Amino acid sequence: MTKTVLVLGARGRFGLAAARAFAVAGWRVVGQMRPDAVPPAAPGIEWRGVDMQDTAALAAAAVGASVVVHALNPAAYTNAAWQAEAVPLLTAAIALCRQLDATLMLPGNVYNFGKDMPALLREDTLQQAHTVKGRVRVALEQQLSASGVRAVVIRAGDFFGAGRGSWFDLALTKQLAKGRFTYPGVGDVSTAWAYLPDLARTFVAVAERRDALAPFEVLHFAGHALTAQRWLEALTPLARAQGWLVPGASLKRAGMPWAILRLASPFVPAWAALVEMRYLWQTPHALANARLTALIGPEPHTPLPLAVAAALADLGQLTPASVPVSLPAGPAPAAAPLSS
Repeated sequence: MTKTVLVLGARGRFGLAAARAFAVAGWRVVGQMRPDAVPPAAPGIEWRGVDMQDTAALAAAAVGASVVVHALNPAAYTNAAWQAEAVPLLTAAIALCRQLDATLMLPGNVYNFGKDMPALLREDTLQQAHTVKGRVRVALEQQLSASGVRAVVIRAGDFFGAGRGSWFDLALTKQLAKGRFTYPGVGDVSTAWAYLPDLARTFVAVAERRDALAPFEVLHFAGHALTAQRWLEALTPLARAQGWLVPGASLKRAGMPWAILRLASPFVPAWAALVEMRYLWQTPHALANARLTALIGPEPHTPLPLAVAAALADLGQLTPASVPVSLPAGPAPAAAPLSS
């Protein structure tokens, strides 16, 4: 019998990656989008233009769905948008799962832990969020835990790959064609990153083993733990192959204009939100994935050079000849568990 998944926000970056991964794995995929949206070309996805708050219509459109992936985000990265929109979106998703008797899957992040977080984050690490978005994230997970629907949160680091809209394309590689690498953080501080196709395949693997989970579960996706140097080591060969650097030259590294962003924060809410989250670039952190690997086996893990090349190709920044090796069609090579 074909398994059915409903992906909420399937036109978004993570939503589309998840929808494609479920389709490749043989699931029937129903993709929710705004009623006025135009569906992208994505084989294997049945698009439904239904407002998120119309849970009855959505349930009817996804009859038989046993899994719902909540890939919706507030319309803007501002604190005001998160405070106003995040809880109603999750409330509607919970109501939908009750109607479908489905498991709700939510991508989480590290905002919950705050500036005093330890270098290795486990599922039971104390959550001491000190930012607006961090407190919203804590509230969402508490709401989900208390809802009574079967649910799993898969926590991951910063996204890269599968499109635009993250630090990877908005900062790190924005001026790569000019031989310039922009890094917002401290050079030797290692931070957590998630290559989206790997995370999407992880959602599929967890969905297929959800019967082994508690009614509410939190799992950590390790992904890549990266410093500025690791990024440079992955990006420099590609920049040379593309002709952005002369032979033997290195990328010029630049920082973020944090002082300017801070001064403008009272007038630009999006910049204020970025400044509030700056601590993530100054605080080393990685995610321990032992509980995840105990459930699904080795975590899907594309080697960094291949992941970076594919991410740049997704952005249209690489010619095919400069991509060193094509990515495999099946699951990517696995990473060792990160547990200590």
